[in-house]
Amino acid sequence: MSRPPTFTPPPGTHPRPLLTSRGTFATLDTPATAPHQGTALLLPGYTGSKEDFIAMFTPLAAAGYRVVAVDGRGQYETAGPDDQEAYAQAELARDVLAQAEALGGGVHLVGHSLGGQIARAAVLLDPAPFTSLTLISSGPAEVTAAQQQKIRLLSEALPVLDMGRVWEAMQAMGPPQDADEGDHEPAMRRRWLMHSPAQLIATGRQLATEPDRVDELAAVPLPQHVVSGERDDTWPVPLLDAMAVRLGAARTVIEGAEHSPNTDRPTRTAEALSAFWDAQHGDVQHGDVQHGHVQHGHVEQGDAQR
Repeated sequence: MSRPPTFTPPPGTHPRPLLTSRGTFATLDTPATAPHQGTALLLPGYTGSKEDFIAMFTPLAAAGYRVVAVDGRGQYETAGPDDQEAYAQAELARDVLAQAEALGGGVHLVGHSLGGQIARAAVLLDPAPFTSLTLISSGPAEVTAAQQQKIRLLSEALPVLDMGRVWEAMQAMGPPQDADEGDHEPAMRRRWLMHSPAQLIATGRQLATEPDRVDELAAVPLPQHVVSGERDDTWPVPLLDAMAVRLGAARTVIEGAEHSPNTDRPTRTAEALSAFWDAQHGDVQHGDVQHGHVQHGHVEQGDAQR
């Protein structure tokens, strides 16, 4: 579970409903504070929310990007039905296409963990609304066996216990938090209580059974970027390295980060995203898009082209 440093938006960020053809979604919308370079749509992971990107808003805006982080249906402040079928991956992917359309298209799509697999599904349905795709700590197929077991336990508990009791059980089973995080717990608990149990069960099943669709994604003519921390217990880092090679994608490893570099090292992660996006805008202006080799937070442009 990602732990954002705060749930209070920074100056210039506005909580806004995003009205789309598939419903209304809660967002945090940050306009660019430098000459506008583009718009980014950010999708959170399993049990997460738009606030998981909150510490990246200011540096991305300063780089010239409007940033829109969204709660998907059934996540935190976006309402969702009790029917698990409403959270099928194809339905969530169509939501993302509608969000991109509502933003005017041409967006840089970013997905963390589960959000990355939903982003991938959206691109495979229709890449037209997107300028690039970045997958943050989101692997080629199902999560590790240990994570599958955690998801199974959660999915068994949710139908028989209320969300408050499940939260208490998770806190009791999890590692102790630092003392300075004590004031953070009410906001984390509130976020958890507002999630739809049906969404958690359905998307947890997806994480545990997702097929490998890397070859399909590699065939999409869209600049792609694989980002992770140095360690990851959900998809091992060597697996993410191999996925980037299969995709012909740019690759960034964020030093000192684990499964959530967006909260572990948000400034470094924002720098990697904006550097990748800047490179794509430069290439597009000249009519051809190159992919780079991105390592440990700096960009080295490669010779290969998509």
